[in-house]
Amino acid sequence: MTVFTLQRDPHGHLRLTLGDGTVHDDVHPVRAFPLSDPKSALSLLGADGRECLWVADPTTLPAEALQLIEEELAARNFMPEILALLEVSTFATPSDWTVQTDRGQRVLVLNAEEDIRRLGDGRLLVTDRHGVPHIISRPAALDRRSRRLLERFL
Repeated sequence: MTVFTLQRDPHGHLRLTLGDGTVHDDVHPVRAFPLSDPKSALSLLGADGRECLWVADPTTLPAEALQLIEEELAARNFMPEILALLEVSTFATPSDWTVQTDRGQRVLVLNAEEDIRRLGDGRLLVTDRHGVPHIISRPAALDRRSRRLLERFL
């Protein structure tokens, strides 16, 4: 593995120093497979969007570097989890959905039935009109009413 150090600069941005002494300021971690395998490989991109470092297995990183990366990813990635469907305006699209998420209740608008995608592991990805992704981790674990509303769109 490439030797490097990762730390925050005085402005709170990540600074990557590679083993050869090359310094990259304002780096951003990006997951290689954020939906299908979020714990696998990631890349550290420089301010110009170019890859500075590829990390095939983040679990092999030093604890301090992994914590900084996880903090940065948590701040940048916003994907609420839908816990319940409370109300659906219509079973045709566009449709307003009132949902309970892990971040509170909200209303999202589905433009088309294609805004609900099945992921390989059984999860559902619901993207609202504004492009904000929401996840349903375990559709079968939803309450009965929520499952029945959801089935009308699947």
